[in-house]
Amino acid sequence: MNWLKKITFAGLHHRFGAFKLWIFTLITILVISQLAYRVGNFYQGHQEKIIVTQNERLERLYRLNEEQQSKINILNVELEIERLANQDAMENLDELEKQQFELKKQLAFYEKIMAPEKQAQGFVIDEVLVSPSASENHYRLKVVLVQQLKSKRFASGHIEVEFVGSLNNRPATIKLANVSELDSKKRSFNFRYFQVIEGDFNLPKGFVPEKIEVAAILPAKGQQKYRRLQESYPWPEQEPSLGN
Repeated sequence: MNWLKKITFAGLHHRFGAFKLWIFTLITILVISQLAYRVGNFYQGHQEKIIVTQNERLERLYRLNEEQQSKINILNVELEIERLANQDAMENLDELEKQQFELKKQLAFYEKIMAPEKQAQGFVIDEVLVSPSASENHYRLKVVLVQQLKSKRFASGHIEVEFVGSLNNRPATIKLANVSELDSKKRSFNFRYFQVIEGDFNLPKGFVPEKIEVAAILPAKGQQKYRRLQESYPWPEQEPSLGN
């Protein structure tokens, strides 16, 4: 390597002359430029291939992502359709159960009238319904009385209703006649098959009802013998319908 240190521009100029040195320098520059150009082209081509490969990979990933997203959207739609179908089916089932319950109630009601052999008594308090109104402490009462066909006579009498509970934390009993416009005439009945007695009432503030006592009194007159039928029902919490 010591011989390289001895090569100087002045030495080359002296040995080859200015023209030859200029030609040699020019050729050297051209060779180096050509090599740099080829190396640059090779590196650029290599980078372009890498970029093309990466772009193709990205395109595949984009397509795959779109396909997966499309599948997810389809699954979400199917899931929503299935959910709506299940919801609709549950609503229909609930409606059918309600209809079946109402049919059973109606069947039991008419069975009491048309099939007296299935009941121990000919006269029954079939249903007591208490429903709250929009006003505070204001309610509506409905009492259904039924007489079965084995009795061919009219049943006549009246009902008495009492609300048992507590008023200001003390036991109390309130008569329907004292808290409503249902006087003795409106609480009277005279029917052969069934009759509905209904009306509004207001409970005093601070009264907490616990149960309802309903009595149907049939006085002795003509061929009718004295009878008193009394039933007790818990005060409704969620379901207002009461009955046997």
